[in-house]
Amino acid sequence: MRQAIVTIQTSGPGLYEFTDKATRFVDEAGMSAGLLTLLVRHTSCSLLIQENADPDVRSDLDQFFRRLVPPADDPSMDYLVHRFEGPDDMPAHIKAALTAVSLSIPVMDGGLALGTWQGIYLFEHRSAPHRREVVLHLA
Repeated sequence: MRQAIVTIQTSGPGLYEFTDKATRFVDEAGMSAGLLTLLVRHTSCSLLIQENADPDVRSDLDQFFRRLVPPADDPSMDYLVHRFEGPDDMPAHIKAALTAVSLSIPVMDGGLALGTWQGIYLFEHRSAPHRREVVLHLA
């Protein structure tokens, strides 16, 4: 078993790939088979496995979620009560509830069993820059 915390600095909403950090973690463990579990330690961002070849995919996903859950100051969101941390906070919690805060990826032949075009992303839902932590657990 091996554990680590990866820090990801964000600069606003969007998808931040960190496949390289997870791959390095697994490589350094030297395990031929296992399961990598990832957990983001925040309630206003999430984790995704998504295409890493075409940047338009990331942009389209970000735009889709912005339309699906607009900021709290949008008239369609006037029912929201939690507004203390700004108009992007409660929508960020909703987006995180709709996506995943943990992932499990098999390790096969000493590497992540991701598909050819798959990457691991932190999906930042807040407008301001944040320092996000993702726990990596390999067993």
